[in-house]
Amino acid sequence: MARARFGDLALAYKLRLRRRRLLARAVARRRQLHSVTDRTGTIAPGAILCFATMRNEAERLGHFLDHHRRLGVDHFLIVENDSTDGTRAHLAAQPDVSLWTTAQSYKRARFGMDWLTWLMMRHGHGHWCLTLDADECLVYPYHETRPLPALCDWLDRQGRASFGALMLDMYPKGRLSAQLVPQGGDPFEVLCWFDAGNYSMRRKRDLQNLWIQGGPRARMFFAADPRRAPTMGKVPLVKWHWRYVYTSSTHNLLPRHLNHVYDSAGGELTSGVLLHSKFLATVVDRAGEEKHRQEHFANSTLYDAYYDALTADPDLWCARSTRLTGWRQLEALGLMSRGGWI
Repeated sequence: MARARFGDLALAYKLRLRRRRLLARAVARRRQLHSVTDRTGTIAPGAILCFATMRNEAERLGHFLDHHRRLGVDHFLIVENDSTDGTRAHLAAQPDVSLWTTAQSYKRARFGMDWLTWLMMRHGHGHWCLTLDADECLVYPYHETRPLPALCDWLDRQGRASFGALMLDMYPKGRLSAQLVPQGGDPFEVLCWFDAGNYSMRRKRDLQNLWIQGGPRARMFFAADPRRAPTMGKVPLVKWHWRYVYTSSTHNLLPRHLNHVYDSAGGELTSGVLLHSKFLATVVDRAGEEKHRQEHFANSTLYDAYYDALTADPDLWCARSTRLTGWRQLEALGLMSRGGWI
């Protein structure tokens, strides 16, 4: 018992040092950011904020911004990472966007998290903050009729400071390159299929988050070694404090109590889904570029076969694929939960 107690104290101390080190990294990386348009002076107390890092996302931007505006995001704080497709100009023209740019390495900035941590330290304290990739769209129970202010108010009353979501890979039927979406259009009119099953889940001892794997990427690209498949569990919505920090994308945070977005007694806590639009037609060409840049995985060369498989323009659809009909379907399948949110 004493040995276990000592081990718990040692881990807690180690994680506290890690959090401080990551916060210090973010402060140091602030010099890599250059303001394009800073409208943070318009952020009101209680505003819901969205943070993101983006590169060459013009095809998704219109839908991404409109979807989250409809949910109730008041202001977007975005880092643009050396885009060449008009992403910067599009974002700079939006009245509810504050924009910074950098040409520095996304990978060396902890896949953009150092930059976002600094912005969240400066502007997110005390706000509910939604941290997303440009290819993620949040949905949750009743999201069509109950916007984020209602959800966040309910979470406050429940004493919860974080909200979990499963990242759900959406894909088309047919070869990826043949399924075109107009720029700014709704990608999920074409990417309307998903894997309803084949998910595995385990609880990590150190950070106490859920490590979820599965979906079409595990099925198609990592079948021989499923432990290498991307993890799908995220904690995208947090009532932010300047001392908080994401440790691995938005998969987990410190302090680790923020990762408790599940009921350890076997019940259900309210949760959502991040609809993932990675598999637009352009992913085929971008896979070759990202393989060359090696900016998206910690051990990028281990994923060369994954990029090669995407470049081959696969069809991810199979006989067990499920067509998306709405959040009630996702709840019925156990991919999100209403919990006490009635």
